[in-house]
Amino acid sequence: METATTSSAGETVISARGISKQFAGIEVLRDVDLDFRAGEIHALVGENGAGKSTFAKILSGVHRPTRGTLALRGELVEVPNPLTAQRLGITLIHQEPVSFPDLSVAENLVLGRDQGSVLGRVPWAKITRDARESMDQLGINIKVNVPMRGLSIADQQMVEIARALASDSRLIIMDEPTAPLTPIEVETLFKIVRRLRDEGRTIIFISHRLEEVRALCDRITVFRDGNLVHTGDVAAVDDEEIIRLMIGRSLKEYIHKRRTEIGEVALEVKDLCLPGLFSDISFEVRKGEIVGLAGLVGAGRTDVARAIFGITPAHSGTIAVNGKDIGVAEPTEAIALGLAFVPEDRAAAGIFQSLSVEHNITAAVPGRIAPRGFIRHALERALANEAVQKMRIRLASLRQPIGELSGGNQQKSILARWLLTDPSVLIMDEPTRGIDVGVKSEFYDMIGELAESGRAILLISSELPELLALCDRILVMSEGRLTADLSRAEATQENVMREAVPKSGVHSPTVAA
Repeated sequence: METATTSSAGETVISARGISKQFAGIEVLRDVDLDFRAGEIHALVGENGAGKSTFAKILSGVHRPTRGTLALRGELVEVPNPLTAQRLGITLIHQEPVSFPDLSVAENLVLGRDQGSVLGRVPWAKITRDARESMDQLGINIKVNVPMRGLSIADQQMVEIARALASDSRLIIMDEPTAPLTPIEVETLFKIVRRLRDEGRTIIFISHRLEEVRALCDRITVFRDGNLVHTGDVAAVDDEEIIRLMIGRSLKEYIHKRRTEIGEVALEVKDLCLPGLFSDISFEVRKGEIVGLAGLVGAGRTDVARAIFGITPAHSGTIAVNGKDIGVAEPTEAIALGLAFVPEDRAAAGIFQSLSVEHNITAAVPGRIAPRGFIRHALERALANEAVQKMRIRLASLRQPIGELSGGNQQKSILARWLLTDPSVLIMDEPTRGIDVGVKSEFYDMIGELAESGRAILLISSELPELLALCDRILVMSEGRLTADLSRAEATQENVMREAVPKSGVHSPTVAA
């Protein structure tokens, strides 16, 4: 990625003074004073619950402050709701794009705006023409007459940006916009964001990824425990200092590898093959061992994990758990054999959004909570409560919908669910994606404790520092094949990347991105 340079930002667009917010008598934001300038990309960082998203929602009218004032270009303003924010030129783009999936791209672009209909007639030709012009302005090729549900997450985000431009928003807030995107999609997004900055718009960029903040942003504001603890140029502060400001600890304390005793082979994979996705996959993971699986996007890592767990069974090859050859046909059999799988896509494949935290945690052990077909509610609640306490999950109630929890607490709930099955082999696919550094630190401790307890762990991650710090060995995949099995001593960032980059002239299957 490029490195951001300090822009020649202009006048102050919006000023916050003494902004505070309480929920149920608990103060989650305290006396925030902050200015945002025209022509700058301003990062907001902090742990989950630090206050950054609450502050962004106050700016965009989702929440009203308990006390404090906002001024737009020097004039005091009230922002009681998102529609008022839109009229003032303020738009919030959520991490998960908010749209009407069965309406077309063009229809989504004009929602909330008067289209000047005559005698009740909707000017469809004008709406379509304006939508195409918006797409052209962004330099992206998206058909405006197709339903939103047919678009990728990246394209849905582009439509959100186009909607902000169509309403002439001068302040655009992006909440974790890169979490579901591939590296290529991230670069496309960054090019557009830089162009918006150069046009004089103000971009507030909320992210957990410090490398992206450094590549894109001009200034940075750090929140911790509801307080604003730092604002300044990105170039003036290094990553270790940012992390220390965020969590009150240094980078060296935040990630480490526990020393564990390595035992017998718990998971053995031989000659696993699924045409078009991967071939000739063979490796072992021993009890107490953390084995990393590295590779570029599209290398086939997730496909291998899904095949082992039986979601998309392999075409050929063998899998053995604790020395017993198995033919896993579906996840229920995998669970019975002692396998557990924390998936990459938390929202789509990891949680049941509308169900309670309690039901989500106990979902993998129906035999324990309903041994004769009748749910033992007291036992279910006791199991869930014990898991919440052990995993330090922050929530209002066990009956709270899990979709209301932060990403880190959702991920803890998923892990808690699988630990109730007492697995001997735990496959974790990007377990710390989209969660803040403080919760990451807790996850690293949990992963170490699980290895110490004798479980075998296969850890898939796109963050090399994470793999290098946690793993006893690192397997590297490239274009559907294993290219290296690196010991802890051999595993360096350079060696991993050398093996991950496709070699020209080497035949390999076509791998889905």
